[in-house]
Amino acid sequence: MKSTLAFAQPRNRQLDFFRGVALLIIFVNHMPGNPWFWYTPSRFGFSDSAEIFVFLSGYVSAVAYGRGFRQAGLALGSVRVFLRCAQIYAAHLASFLAMAAICVFGNRWLPGTDYIQQLNIAYFFNDTQQAVFDLFALSYVPNYFDILPLYLVLLSWVPLAWSLSLLGKYLAVAASLLVYLAAWHYGLELSGEPNGDRPWFFNPFCWQLMFFTGFAFAAGWLPQPGYRPGLVLACALMAALAVPLAYEPFYTRHALLQELRAHLEPLLDKSHLGPLRWLHLLALAYLAAHLPARIAAGLERAPARWLAEMGRQSLPLFLCGMVLSYLGGMALDWAGREPLGTAAVNLAGIAGLLSIARLLAWLEAKPWQAGSKADACREPNGLPPLFGLGLKQAAALPVLVCAALIPLSLVRSQDNANTPAIATAQPAPEPAPAPSGELLKTGADADTEAVAQRQL
Repeated sequence: MKSTLAFAQPRNRQLDFFRGVALLIIFVNHMPGNPWFWYTPSRFGFSDSAEIFVFLSGYVSAVAYGRGFRQAGLALGSVRVFLRCAQIYAAHLASFLAMAAICVFGNRWLPGTDYIQQLNIAYFFNDTQQAVFDLFALSYVPNYFDILPLYLVLLSWVPLAWSLSLLGKYLAVAASLLVYLAAWHYGLELSGEPNGDRPWFFNPFCWQLMFFTGFAFAAGWLPQPGYRPGLVLACALMAALAVPLAYEPFYTRHALLQELRAHLEPLLDKSHLGPLRWLHLLALAYLAAHLPARIAAGLERAPARWLAEMGRQSLPLFLCGMVLSYLGGMALDWAGREPLGTAAVNLAGIAGLLSIARLLAWLEAKPWQAGSKADACREPNGLPPLFGLGLKQAAALPVLVCAALIPLSLVRSQDNANTPAIATAQPAPEPAPAPSGELLKTGADADTEAVAQRQL
């Protein structure tokens, strides 16, 4: 009998590559005061890394969870989606606490700058009890931490959209478009802070259109357009014409372009996903999907393959990128923003992200299960083991010992803890006079009380 279960599809290297590119752009753009910000691709078009990340997240979600819906049904498929939502929720909370700790570290390292105020999280330190409640309730979402809550909300809507698609695939697409139009017409928002009127920077009622556009193409709700020379030319023209209207140092020097940009500004609103941003991203996605064969083959080479490894581990790499971005901003504050120092900080952060991606790929392969214990102790050059360990294991032993001793350096011994107290000990004060009732006790009563105290 033929199995109804679909075979696992190989990962799309192109999708992972562009997600890796988006993660690098997010890292550079999130670094405070980074001069490289003006040279990222997001400065030369209407859309930027956020649109790439959300569109591809929707596309990948359809590939990852659509198969579960088809095989296990709507109920069990939703369980997997909500499990991923729980992971994203935990990652959001962990990233906020990590960034709060980094701000405290930065204030101690560079006392001249208040990084807590710069990140706009003073509310968390001034009113911690209420802020913790608001943080967990997602009613307190600072601007630096808004992408994961957005992804959490969008992913939680996937089971509902899939259930609508069971009634009709175009019904789910129409529902997404209607929610987008209703958000613009009625001003639907989510509050980003409890004591103000600031909404979420990424309005999920608008950005769901970008997410479910990618989802619809991957799920087959919308047909993916094939190669058409006229459509390629139209998309290329839109990408080219967007450059002079998107690059701020250019259009601000020309009155005509600046006036045109002002008229287009409502259609380029990032918080509410202006329509031109959505169309620009679709044009770029179409061009990327029909790259020439020679360029597509280059994605299998080493540098592109490293970026694809980053895209494969998008959530942990995004969290690491947030941390490294802010640490990089602190490094620029300390070292200055000269071209050489700026390049060193940015390249060090990029190298760190690529190294983390490589490490995660190595751990995902479970190298500890590669061979048996006998193979692990046997050296390829035939050298004898040392005390039951191979030479490689023996060489790694000092590193493991140092790593095991690190926690001990954080613990004060009892002797060290008592030394300052002994050195600064003052003479014991005279005992306070006993209450009058104590003076009336007889010797026998005192002896009886002493025996009772020893028993206790």
